[in-house]
Amino acid sequence: MVLQHIRVIPLADESLGVRSMCTYVETPDVKILLDAGVSLCPRREGLPPHVEEFKAVRDARKKIIGYARKADVITVSHYHFDHFTPGFASHYEWTSEDTYVEIYSNKILLIKDPVNNINFNQKKRAHVFTKLVKDIVSELKVADGVQMEFGKTVVKFSPPLPHGPDDTKLGYVLVISVEYDGVEKLVFAPDVQGPISDKSYSYIASEVPDLLILGGPPTYLRGRKLSEDNLAKALDNLSRLALLSRITVVSHHMLRDCEWKRYLEDLFKKAEKHRRRIVTAAEFLGEENRFLEANRKKLFEENPPSEEFMKWINLPKEEKAKVAPPI
Repeated sequence: MVLQHIRVIPLADESLGVRSMCTYVETPDVKILLDAGVSLCPRREGLPPHVEEFKAVRDARKKIIGYARKADVITVSHYHFDHFTPGFASHYEWTSEDTYVEIYSNKILLIKDPVNNINFNQKKRAHVFTKLVKDIVSELKVADGVQMEFGKTVVKFSPPLPHGPDDTKLGYVLVISVEYDGVEKLVFAPDVQGPISDKSYSYIASEVPDLLILGGPPTYLRGRKLSEDNLAKALDNLSRLALLSRITVVSHHMLRDCEWKRYLEDLFKKAEKHRRRIVTAAEFLGEENRFLEANRKKLFEENPPSEEFMKWINLPKEEKAKVAPPI
């Protein structure tokens, strides 16, 4: 057991074959579903998602719906589709038009501010989302900088932090801490990309997590959308945080790169010396890693999809939405 009083179950993650950081957290006082979203990358290296990726997103969505039924509280750290459930039908998110009702009905919904410290695209999504859920949830609360208590459990939200570097156009995210009785703490840090931002690093470090679930840098975008300076900063900040926490679950953008581990070779050695663990969500669960998006090209080469699947994937968007993928 990593923690004695806080149960942590990753539900969806790049190491589990999908884009997500969705995690179920349970203390003796409250059941929380962190970022109930999952999605697939529509195009990677010129290829659509493989059959195995659609199977993974289907299975992840089933898990998320199942754990949503148990949850008292659901969070939205920001408005990307791999972090919340939208109100439209899409096989890439494995949603129907009313999946969001299954997820959010009668829950306490704690959300990133939909109006302030948000970029244009996320503001549009947030407007639609909040309009849909406001009448089905038991409580809707803007959570930026907020702290809530449930018995001996404290759930704390950071101020808005950059989705990557300080000058990013991708907007802001909330880092979420769950602390039980002052004795142990989980910190969930989605999409901080390392963190690249020293502001994000300082906030996460100040929380002193026992277990840290951390969105790593998008190394697969190196040389395009990730500069060498930002990569170096992200890896340095990630390393310092991983040596601070008893266990770090490296997640999300970094695992879209088949070569992700080579960036952390020195850190793995230091972590062993300092009795710190660094794992993926799959490894945390005792499962094999399934880096499906990172290995998409290889999947198509080694396990070509059926002719029926390829006909479906090449349908116009509107037609494709009406028919389930033949998987």
